[in-house]
Amino acid sequence: MRVVAFSITHDSSVCSIKDGKIEFFCKEERLSKVKRDKSPFLALEKLKSLNLGKIDRLLYHTPSNYNSDYFVWSEYTRKLFNVPLENFSFLTHHLCHASLARFNSGFKKCLVIVVDRDGSLFFINDQPYARETESVFECDENWISPIYKNFSMLNNLKDENNFTEKNIKEYFRDTEISVTSLGIVQVYEAATTLIGEDVLENGKTMGLSAYGKPINDKLFDDKGPIRNKFKIINGKVNFYGSKNLEGLFSKNNYLYYAHVAKQVQKQTQERVCDLIKKYVKKTGIKNVCIVGGYGLNVVANSYYKTKLPSVNFYFEPIADDTGISIGAAMLKYKDTTNEKPVKNKSTFFHYYDKKDKCNLGKDSSFEEVSKLLQQQKSVALFGGNPEAGPRALGHRSILFDARNPKAKDIVNQIKQREWYRPFAGVILEKYLPKFFKPIVKQSPNMTINFQYISYQGDHLFPGILHVDNTSRLQTVGYKSSYISPLADILEYFFQDTKCPVLLNTSFNLAGKPLVQTVEDALNVLKNSTLDAIYFMNEEKLVTKEDIK
Repeated sequence: MRVVAFSITHDSSVCSIKDGKIEFFCKEERLSKVKRDKSPFLALEKLKSLNLGKIDRLLYHTPSNYNSDYFVWSEYTRKLFNVPLENFSFLTHHLCHASLARFNSGFKKCLVIVVDRDGSLFFINDQPYARETESVFECDENWISPIYKNFSMLNNLKDENNFTEKNIKEYFRDTEISVTSLGIVQVYEAATTLIGEDVLENGKTMGLSAYGKPINDKLFDDKGPIRNKFKIINGKVNFYGSKNLEGLFSKNNYLYYAHVAKQVQKQTQERVCDLIKKYVKKTGIKNVCIVGGYGLNVVANSYYKTKLPSVNFYFEPIADDTGISIGAAMLKYKDTTNEKPVKNKSTFFHYYDKKDKCNLGKDSSFEEVSKLLQQQKSVALFGGNPEAGPRALGHRSILFDARNPKAKDIVNQIKQREWYRPFAGVILEKYLPKFFKPIVKQSPNMTINFQYISYQGDHLFPGILHVDNTSRLQTVGYKSSYISPLADILEYFFQDTKCPVLLNTSFNLAGKPLVQTVEDALNVLKNSTLDAIYFMNEEKLVTKEDIK
């Protein structure tokens, strides 16, 4: 049984599942080189070129639900695959998120919390009225059911006489329903808009929040976001009274913006934590999956773990819309065959052409990479299938010595990104408790933020410590289900330096997708201050001298 699904939204992707296992996955932006590309033409054509075999079910998904788009894609895919296209869009966006986390978690019974900016639209008389923003699903190995859903009203619509809420409750009869003016992520988005960023760049707001102190002004009441604190212009959420402050954010004028970022970080994570507590208490289920775009907020994830130590959390590493095609294919496979899909053991399943090889450079090894890092050189790793999700975990990574007090400036120059954003770290798993508060034993997918344990005010790893002494960490070791190449490099590095930590950031430049091909990688080396690339499959080291 082969199920293929593709998504028409930001971070679009294509996934093919054969007998429950992912055989093909490709994010459109990796081929088109356009970050967050919405139209997976190239990814579908790549799937076609591989001739994997007959497709039994072909699914189309968009959160907007518009049939005019479906007709175009139906004709296009008919010409590609000669298979009928199923519209898998009606009120399934959060369900696809939830299905991905549910199957990957390994829990036999669990709750799935979906917190997302743009879920599926709810139509009344063929007109869109509201959009799902938060959902709670109760799951076991055989079924998944929504037990709570919040919808936000579109634009500046008002719910006169609870008209919209009544219609939604009529559809979701066994689900607790609320309708609010905005969703939790839209409240967060107001601070992102304030600093002049796209609404999909909330991760930048998260980084800025560490520089601020929370403003003592409630953004939520018992019913939800306080509507008169926000305005919506051209689809973007912002604060009332903020017009004169927009466009003024800079390194010399950041403090107020950092306070606002801290405010939305604190109040939104508290709101989600309250949602988790409520339904854990109501159902008695202590296995909880976190997914949806807000699931990438590592500060919030750490907050839940600290506040709810008795809850067993699973944080889906492909929590954003990148994973929608996977969740849709998994769900359809389970519903069609009644067999459970195979869970992903790592994120290293993105498509890659194994014929794409590097013929430059000299023979090298992980040991030499370690030596170069000790000499304060920046080295990128390239090899194997790329990471499917947004975190670089060793197949497409840039490494640097985290002990260097100028590490952030040096790597920021390579990446060409904002000054206030932190860099992640990778640590040998066995040394995690020595240097960081171990709120979890493992963090192989960088889904948690850790608090540094300071010894008399020391900062042993300034390159990966944010202004609040935290770090988003990836843990690696030899007892994990997937052995990262970073484990070997860190062992060599530790033998020489007694330091089990390196800076690890994604192999790309600011505003560009993760590198996909050898050509992409060499272009970064050519057009940045990166010192070298180690091509792991060929065991070759390439420096700038090799590409002149």
